[in-house]
Amino acid sequence: MPDAVNYRVGILTISDRAFTGDYADQSGPVLRKLVEERLNWPIAEAAVVPDDRLEIRERLRQWVDVLDLGLILTTGGTGFAPRDVTPEATRDVIEREAPGLAEAMRATSLAITPHAMLSRIVCGIRGRTLILNLPGSPRAAQENLDAVLPVLPHALDLLRATPGAESGHTRLHHA
Repeated sequence: MPDAVNYRVGILTISDRAFTGDYADQSGPVLRKLVEERLNWPIAEAAVVPDDRLEIRERLRQWVDVLDLGLILTTGGTGFAPRDVTPEATRDVIEREAPGLAEAMRATSLAITPHAMLSRIVCGIRGRTLILNLPGSPRAAQENLDAVLPVLPHALDLLRATPGAESGHTRLHHA
């Protein structure tokens, strides 16, 4: 699904254990591969940070406000564990939520496992950047991203006011 516009992407892995080197980040590379192969967009930034609300928030702000990334994918910190604070950090940063994306991801996962209802993922917009929270499991992160991948080029075209982006609203797709 290559697009004429290549949006710069950031992948932020949120995990205390990956940050300290107790284990290697597995979700970040899976997301990188999906974005590069399916969207043909470059990964401009990739990092691992601990489950720390302030650190997550500041990294997201920097990637949006300073680096002007088009899309930021976070992976990890979206569950019920006491240190899972990615949704709260994301809400601190975004200006508008995009609940349809989170709903689509949860619905896709719910068809696979009842544990999906424990997901607290948040999706939203800051300026001209779309931020998507994804689960920390590589498989769940891939399933969630697969659920919304088809709409991401249009979503970013709309956010970036790409000429002709609005015309995409007139097309109806029926099976």
